[in-house]
Amino acid sequence: MFGKIKITDFAKRHFEPKSGGTKILDRTPEEFEAYLQKEVDSDLVKIIDGYAPFCKLIAIDNFTLAKVGSLPIDISNYQYLRHGYSARTEKELPVMSRWFELPLSAPIASYLIIVVYSQEQIVKEHSASEYKDEPLYFDADWGVVAILGQTHPNEEPMQPITMMRNALGVEEGGSGVKLDREKYLASVDFWSKNAIVKS
Repeated sequence: MFGKIKITDFAKRHFEPKSGGTKILDRTPEEFEAYLQKEVDSDLVKIIDGYAPFCKLIAIDNFTLAKVGSLPIDISNYQYLRHGYSARTEKELPVMSRWFELPLSAPIASYLIIVVYSQEQIVKEHSASEYKDEPLYFDADWGVVAILGQTHPNEEPMQPITMMRNALGVEEGGSGVKLDREKYLASVDFWSKNAIVKS
């Protein structure tokens, strides 16, 4: 049995209309969490080992109206590429990022890839964060940290800047996992040809 799953406060950004990347606007975090738990408990999902022992990816058929969170860059959309400095939270340092601002809505995702961290890792990152003085009550085995809308059920490389942030450590909003050069270069190759979608 996989264990109990909860959506972390960090992942609740996916349920906000102005957030970047994949948005879940037709379910509340609680509804999403309940459906995900039911599917995981019934073994109707694909579980993928993540980039570290504390990380797993859950691949599930999209049960929401979430759109794809990234698209390949091609002749039909390159003119909609934008770039600038952004941060995922108010407390994080802004980093250079690149995204699509499409004139039409992105397609509905076929799959959701749900990134979860173990309870131990969530507690570790909280205790080193700017919120360390605030009490953390996390009563689940796994916490959702990201939701990715995709056209396929396989893992896409995390962005190079996310790998860099992770290597900087939990104090800077990362996980503390060292940079893997081979995975970093694979990430650069993928994200040179793809970009996230802001819609």
